[in-house]
Amino acid sequence: MDNPVVTRVVDVAAAAGLATIRFNFRGVGASTGVHGGGTAERGDLEAALAHLHSALPEHLPVLVAGYSFGSVVAAHVAAAGPVDALALIAPPIGIGDYRKLPDLPAGLPVLVAVGSEDEYCPPVALERLRGEQPTATFRVIEDANHFFSGKLYPLGEALGAWLAPTVAALQTGQARRRGRAG
Repeated sequence: MDNPVVTRVVDVAAAAGLATIRFNFRGVGASTGVHGGGTAERGDLEAALAHLHSALPEHLPVLVAGYSFGSVVAAHVAAAGPVDALALIAPPIGIGDYRKLPDLPAGLPVLVAVGSEDEYCPPVALERLRGEQPTATFRVIEDANHFFSGKLYPLGEALGAWLAPTVAALQTGQARRRGRAG
């Protein structure tokens, strides 16, 4: 949760007027538990979302952003849960079991932000994802690697540019709201 990419995403979301929550998955940092390969971590995100839902007025939209492994977890939760928009930051779809993300609901606003030099999301994998998620917004940050080294500002600009119209559409009911009263 103290990763510079995660911190940048939280700063941009807060600047856009959104309430934010960030946490470590089980077994990371000082958190308890052990890595669950992605399945157990879905429970971590669902618990964080339940806490957020209990702390905020029901009418507020919930946007989830995940970075790297967290983007895979966020995609799985968004595919099945009450998420109104999803930002996938550097999804590692070029490696291992993460090559295929789950099918996301039609109408769910999705941002995919990757670096042009992301070693875990190479161009061929990104093009495959474009085909699988044709309504998603894709932003490629030039000369950025998987960690956005030296490119955190452009990442934040891309996220902010997507957040403004997405939040406005959710607040006015122009975008589909999932599983919650509007």
